[in-house]
Amino acid sequence: MNEKYNYIVVFGGTGYYGRKVVEKLIQKGQAVRVVSRNSEAAKIILGDKVDIYEGDVTNLSTITGSLKNAGCIVICLSAMTNKLIRKMKAIERDAVLNIMEEAEKAQISRLIYMSGYEMRARLLDELNIPEFGAIKIEIESRITQSAFNWTILGDAPAFELFFKLTNKGKMTVPGGGFLPVPTISAEDVGEITAQVAMRNDLGGKRIKLTGPEALSFPEAAKRMSQLTGKKIRHISIPLFMVNIISFILIPFAPFVRYLYKSLKMLNHFPEDLALDVPKQHRLLRSLFDYEPVSFDMEIQKRMKENRI
Repeated sequence: MNEKYNYIVVFGGTGYYGRKVVEKLIQKGQAVRVVSRNSEAAKIILGDKVDIYEGDVTNLSTITGSLKNAGCIVICLSAMTNKLIRKMKAIERDAVLNIMEEAEKAQISRLIYMSGYEMRARLLDELNIPEFGAIKIEIESRITQSAFNWTILGDAPAFELFFKLTNKGKMTVPGGGFLPVPTISAEDVGEITAQVAMRNDLGGKRIKLTGPEALSFPEAAKRMSQLTGKKIRHISIPLFMVNIISFILIPFAPFVRYLYKSLKMLNHFPEDLALDVPKQHRLLRSLFDYEPVSFDMEIQKRMKENRI
């Protein structure tokens, strides 16, 4: 790829949301660079129209090299996998702070940061899981105090969450998931983020990314049953069971502990945020040119692909 271009560098570009951001940017004719530890694996995921910079984002030299000829950076780094969870602080905090520092040195002004839907320290304290959002809260604070032309995107959980907990006609949910939560299609996250990266008029804004409605897990199971014609039973199991198992597995599989914390958050999702979802979605429709994917549309798509 010609080095004269001002690249949009996507950190975390092979992740679940990140790869959709890259896909949409490429479709719009943008020059995109992605940092990956394995360039061959990244090419399989992203195709050959992306400039792959091989290296580890936890290495300062990788960050410095990847920012050459960059005009904008998109940070969607996540260590929420069983493989990376032990390096969460290094990836989600230290690397992000280094990216910001090196981007400032390189005189890159445009920065987009993908965060949680809304980070409430008080709620996390009340649930006794303050560390679950501590890194994102710190990073958001650093960004808002910086000189970057920044935009923070608060991403709702993906529709994928409902399907991951569904198997053989049963949606088994620790804690039940009885409260409605905002969710969104990965396609919409990719499209909106790509548009944000290509604009300079959204600086200093924190924008919540959500689909048209908030859904509880029982409602999601009902919708899936109605559209597929197959009965999907919603089954609630005690959340404390996951809590106990996660403590036991900490030395061997610490990811389970973080999974428990995310489930605890979902089961105590603030009612006011759920009620505000239609308003936030209308704001997205006014700010961006896209056709949103509803949960019903996602179900129908998976039916056609024989994935449900």
